[in-house]
Amino acid sequence: MMQPRAQTLPRSRPLWSGLMVLAAAVGIGTAAAADGHETIIESHGYSFYGDLKYPADYTHFDYVNPDAPKGGEISLPFVGTLDSMNPYSGKGRAHLFSIFAYESLLGESPAQDGLPADVYGEAYCLLCETLEYPEDKSWVQFNMRKDATFSDGTPVTAHDIAFSHNLLLDEGLQSYANAVRKRIPKVEVIDDHTIKFYFAEGISRRSLIEQVGGVPVWPSKWMKENGVGLKDSWLDSPPGSGAYVISDVDLSRNITLTRNPDYWGKDLPINKGRFNFDTIRLEIISDDTASFEAFKSGLYTFRREGDSKKWAAGYEFPKVTNGFIKKEELLDGSPPTPSGVIFNLGREVLQDRDVRKAISLMFNFEWTNESLQYGLFEQRTSFSEGTPVMAQGVPEGAELEILTSLGDLAPPDMLSDEVVMPHTSSAARLLDRRNARAAQKLLDDAGWEVVNGQRQKDGKPLKLSFLFNSTASPTVTAAIENFVSNLTSIGIDVALEKVDSSQYTTRERARDYDMVYDAYAAFLGTGTGLAQYYGSEAAEYSLFNPAGLASPMVDAIIEASLAAETREEEQAAMTALDRALRYEFFMIPMWYNPVTWVVYYDQYNHPETQPPYATGHLDYWWYDEEKAQKLRDAGVLR
Repeated sequence: MMQPRAQTLPRSRPLWSGLMVLAAAVGIGTAAAADGHETIIESHGYSFYGDLKYPADYTHFDYVNPDAPKGGEISLPFVGTLDSMNPYSGKGRAHLFSIFAYESLLGESPAQDGLPADVYGEAYCLLCETLEYPEDKSWVQFNMRKDATFSDGTPVTAHDIAFSHNLLLDEGLQSYANAVRKRIPKVEVIDDHTIKFYFAEGISRRSLIEQVGGVPVWPSKWMKENGVGLKDSWLDSPPGSGAYVISDVDLSRNITLTRNPDYWGKDLPINKGRFNFDTIRLEIISDDTASFEAFKSGLYTFRREGDSKKWAAGYEFPKVTNGFIKKEELLDGSPPTPSGVIFNLGREVLQDRDVRKAISLMFNFEWTNESLQYGLFEQRTSFSEGTPVMAQGVPEGAELEILTSLGDLAPPDMLSDEVVMPHTSSAARLLDRRNARAAQKLLDDAGWEVVNGQRQKDGKPLKLSFLFNSTASPTVTAAIENFVSNLTSIGIDVALEKVDSSQYTTRERARDYDMVYDAYAAFLGTGTGLAQYYGSEAAEYSLFNPAGLASPMVDAIIEASLAAETREEEQAAMTALDRALRYEFFMIPMWYNPVTWVVYYDQYNHPETQPPYATGHLDYWWYDEEKAQKLRDAGVLR
């Protein structure tokens, strides 16, 4: 189960798998219960298989600089509009910065990349000191740190944990609340610093401990006294217990976070070498062109670049050539976010898989990449691109066993044919005539005939609405406009509806579109959160499932993955899931970048060896005062 988080997130990495390290070597303790029948595991961290990279006496994560200096500011852009500081209600549009103030029992990174950033599927105590659970994981108890406080000085207690958990159920996102209630029927506050969660019988234990350990914690007394709940917009946010406080909010201009000098957890091993900037500032800018100009002028100092045209040709101005601004490619070990054109499967016309295939044939990746993107991108094929669970070829071995066990739920051709791959196109011209002919035949066979240049069936035109965020970069906008042009050429009437980010968010939540440019979540391992993205349970209303995918086959594979007892079984199930999702064909996969592009004013440092699963600029980078002074002396920055 996933936390309902801010609407504007960077590339996400769910904590659904981990690395293999012998538990005996890392200080996971066990103790027999008084009746001698139940073995209780007590640990400083958690992974489903019981293996942790970092021992109980670890001093810091391997990839951080434990001696990183504190100070300075980093500033970043947000392109679009914001109208809330509360991302948990599903109303309004909030930013990632709105959650920075809040911590959980198990630690998370500020950018939600997963913590630590050098392993998968592991979590370590933050507000808790230890956690205890039986071998069957039917419950978990968190023993909290007694010195944890909110930024206003009040203690963080088990009562706040229980309050926050229940508040999310009562006022949070419906798909989240429904999923949690079924799996976590009871929470018990044992004393001020001890809390116990009980899990439902007869269900998978996957993600349950991580779920309750990841609930953001709000001060119950403050919330009740001020009459604040999740249904409010939160322009004045409740105090948090984290390293940063929200010090200034103007949702038309900027948001400022300030490092709390009295932060209770600053000396913990989990925080060593992290949270190094005194100030983190977000500049809110209307569109990408204006944002780029603002960066050039020095309004903000760090930028993650996603526009290939800018990366290839836009950074040739003096600040770059003189070395004041640094361009850097960072390796990224996470699977790329599965983004692309998503079909609303609730629309009758799009329930025909052949119609969806016909539409997809009109997207020309090769021409787009060569003509608009300087050949810098690769075409995404998988929901877990470039990982061990990426489906390839025909199913075999353990994966085939899982698929055949599904009986009639698995189509015969999925078992015998190569995994679904994106079509290829000619880079020589936008309209690939071979693909156009194939698309037209599929439409003809589906009963959509050409009448006066337009596709019609039973006297009704094939007319589609395409929801698109107007704040997208000019390159992405051009790619989508050319795709729509190709669709029009074969008689499909497509209305490309460019709306601002607030309208986009509102309409997307209402599923007010036939097609939308958006994304799902990549995966490396299993977890109950998969059902919110890809399952039928909440398909009609889940904000994480914009296609409304409801496939009994996909549901069965997710359940099989949750029942896996070994990593090998889990990996086979994840490979089967990737194959099934690609077969369902609810998205046109577009492009991805195998590296992360960043540009920044040369006043920051990061560890020489970056961890594989996070950029880390808001987590473990630091400010270099000597470099910053050189920029000021040169008049580059104030």
